[in-house]
Amino acid sequence: MNLSSLTGHDSYFEDFSVGQTMRHARGKTITELENVLITNLVMNTADAHFNEHRMEETPFQRRLSYGGVNLSMVFGIATQDTAENALAELGVDKIRFVAPVHHGDTLYAVTEVLEVHDAKREDAGIVRFRHTGFNQRDQVVVQGERLVMVKRRSHWGQR
Repeated sequence: MNLSSLTGHDSYFEDFSVGQTMRHARGKTITELENVLITNLVMNTADAHFNEHRMEETPFQRRLSYGGVNLSMVFGIATQDTAENALAELGVDKIRFVAPVHHGDTLYAVTEVLEVHDAKREDAGIVRFRHTGFNQRDQVVVQGERLVMVKRRSHWGQR
């Protein structure tokens, strides 16, 4: 079986260039299930995520989705177009939570390529992406940079 047929044909290292932007096709509605499950798994017990009554008395007026969930969803939405041919996730940096996300909000993502350079190994290159998450009202809610080692088509495209 040709392994390269199992992944996208336009997400190899050679396909990325500095300044390139892409709006990802998929969106994801944040449900109570994801927020409560993941927030509990990482031991985040803040009232903002669990106490509806207390949050009614705040400017937010209802519970907030945990920022780690929101960031993960945005990075996940972007992965099909940016890291499907990744060999390694090298880092995440400059994370900003810009606006609140509530259960029922739908997140979308846009990615900009910030940096492209050779890796120490000849079969891959390094790409730095900035992923920006938007809600259904096109408000920016989260942003972060991601450094990924991506396969080179010249070495992996026919495997």
